[in-house]
Amino acid sequence: MKFAQSFVTKFASAIVAVYSCFDRVIFKGYLPFGGEQHLNDFVDKYLGIRRVDFIELLRNNSNQLIEHAKSLAAKHGRPYRHIQGKKQRYIDELIREDRISEGLIAVLCVQETCRTVKLKAAKTRPRLVFAKRPQRVLYFYWLDPSFGRIHVRLQTWFPYTIQVYVNGHEWLARQMERAGLRFVKRDNAFLELEDPQRVQRMADRFIRRNWVKQLNRWARQVHPLLGGTGPFARYNYYWVTEQAEYATDILFESPRALRELYPRLLDYAAVNFSANDILTFLGRKLNGNFAGEVLTTLQKKRWPGARIKHRMKENWLKMYDKFGLILRVETVINQPHEFRVSRWDPKRQQVSWVPMNKGVVNLPSYQRVSRAANERYLQALAAVDDPTLAYQHASELARRKVSRGRSYAGFNPACRDDVRLFQAVLSGDHLLRGFRNADIRRLLFGEAKDRDQRRRLANRVTRLLKRLHVRGLIAKIPRTRRWRPTAKGQRLLGTIIRLHYHGLSNAA
Repeated sequence: MKFAQSFVTKFASAIVAVYSCFDRVIFKGYLPFGGEQHLNDFVDKYLGIRRVDFIELLRNNSNQLIEHAKSLAAKHGRPYRHIQGKKQRYIDELIREDRISEGLIAVLCVQETCRTVKLKAAKTRPRLVFAKRPQRVLYFYWLDPSFGRIHVRLQTWFPYTIQVYVNGHEWLARQMERAGLRFVKRDNAFLELEDPQRVQRMADRFIRRNWVKQLNRWARQVHPLLGGTGPFARYNYYWVTEQAEYATDILFESPRALRELYPRLLDYAAVNFSANDILTFLGRKLNGNFAGEVLTTLQKKRWPGARIKHRMKENWLKMYDKFGLILRVETVINQPHEFRVSRWDPKRQQVSWVPMNKGVVNLPSYQRVSRAANERYLQALAAVDDPTLAYQHASELARRKVSRGRSYAGFNPACRDDVRLFQAVLSGDHLLRGFRNADIRRLLFGEAKDRDQRRRLANRVTRLLKRLHVRGLIAKIPRTRRWRPTAKGQRLLGTIIRLHYHGLSNAA
């Protein structure tokens, strides 16, 4: 498979399959009542009732939704239950004890604080305003024949916001069952796949579904107020993607193979990936227009395994292991407007780059952005390698090197300044695009105060790069002024950096 080719090629002997698909996806539906003035006009002019009577109408509607939920549960012979907390555990127990393979699992009623409306005193007459208040919220859990385990969350008070949870791995499992493909699934991951390339083609069809039609079908099952002759019958939900997780799973041949590699991947990512690298992986640039935090957290004591998480505002890149056999790199998008996508502008009659929005029709853009981020991340991690050979050649760095009659000084693997140079060369952005003298100069010395200092620092960096070049650690990109780390450089310099942060620094 071409995806993440550099990483997969490097560790090909230990990898048995690679595939990418959506994991958790949360859709939300909103009725078109954007502002308070619109709401008050709707009650005054369209419904033609007093605003206080509208509150009573909502109370009756809430009871109607509750009764519908109870009837739906009774029709399917499934429980309707009031519960606070531990919903997933209860549903898991029902599936296991009742051996449910398809259909409604249960309907749960939970007290939650959500956005709704209330009457607020005003000078002339009470006014309807939006406010957060406790209300009953319904959770409908299904084992859908096409999507596997899903749930629908419905607020029983206006504006009846609805949320639908689906899982791409659950959906993909159902597609493989229909196609007769063998697989072993555990939780939201596949431990074995019969035909990974065919599975990838299936996974790519997730975005091609008519999601608006599908989501409306689920909404009508739980929300009887949308049909008939009631005041909300003429309204339809506007659907958005509230959160989307897109995962790239790399299946290893044995737990031992992943166990030996995974700690080095974690250490490399924690030590080498800067804020600028994280933005690059996510398709952004660190400049004056970016206002926000870029954070990396490494949790080595997390159960069931260690995880590294890079956060750009409310969007994340994560890497963790699943069940000791799968390396998962996952992009989570909560704020799509941080990414730009191409779109036809009818006014300008040209394609423009615009912020991505949450509309469900943009789900293909979610996949494209997330898949590219996962691939860049894995490509940068390809610099990690089995350190055995690098240990053997580390002494080369300390010795002088003679090339074409000239002698070039060695490097000290325990020297902090030399390690900073190695880190600059192996920056994630440089692994992807290469680097120039000016890029290394800024990372090592910052911005020059004047032209003379810039010239002196540029000459100094030129000498440093030459010392790396004669040792075969970097190479010139043809017909450019850019350099790139060689495979040997990635292996050797990456190992030295790791050694430095695990004890060698004390020897400097």
